Amino acid sequence: MTYQTIKVRFQASVCYITFHRPEANNTINDTLIEECLQVLNQCETSTVTVVVLEGLPEVFCFGADFQEIYQEMKRSRKQASSQEPLYDLWLKLQTGPYVTISHVRGKVNAGGIGFVSATDIAIADQTASFSLSELLFGLYPACVLPFLIHRIGRQKAHYMTLMTKPISVQEASEWGLIDAYDAESDVLLRKHLLRLRRLNKKGIAHYKQFMSSLDHQVSRAKATALTANQNMFSDPQNQMGIIRYVETGQFPWEDQ
Repeated sequence: MTYQTIKVRFQASVCYITFHRPEANNTINDTLIEECLQVLNQCETSTVTVVVLEGLPEVFCFGADFQEIYQEMKRSRKQASSQEPLYDLWLKLQTGPYVTISHVRGKVNAGGIGFVSATDIAIADQTASFSLSELLFGLYPACVLPFLIHRIGRQKAHYMTLMTKPISVQEASEWGLIDAYDAESDVLLRKHLLRLRRLNKKGIAHYKQFMSSLDHQVSRAKATALTANQNMFSDPQNQMGIIRYVETGQFPWEDQ
């Protein structure tokens, strides 16, 4: 199939999904979510046992597409669209019958952290950096936090949210956000795949079902996170801050 926002290739039992929106800094829009869900649905019913998420060399994924949100707001759409499809996409990565890997190079911000947190394994090269910038706009990463807290713990996620600044791949590794990193991350990925290719699909599916049964935190948080996210993006003051940023490049805290 031909996709607008991602590139997909299959190599034996491995599916590679590459975010490919260079014109938009690899941000997340509705089409990207829909296309990723289509591929994962296909992987569930095929012989795929490993799904690898990749981005561009300079940016893995930079979060929500403010241009798309801006266009919705300019069309006088006062109620923000639901982020349930994105939350469900991350749940599929976390619980699906395949091993999911984030292969990170370059910048990861906001919703990009959601992808990294939802995957089973996260590896990176030395250029990788990770940030949650939402509070700079009066927002907070409501849908990301359940996955991030599950991965690195409440306090580290709390600190990242409040500080809004990028953390290095070294810090991300120490905190457990990244499982392994190396300057030659392609080589690191191949080493992981050599081991993971030995696993069979039935075993992976049963194991991940068992792991999900041990902790329902992320699933339970879904309704609360979606409601909070919708309320934030429907707030007129937050909407004006986003519109101003897209139109002028000025952040909400800067003088007009």
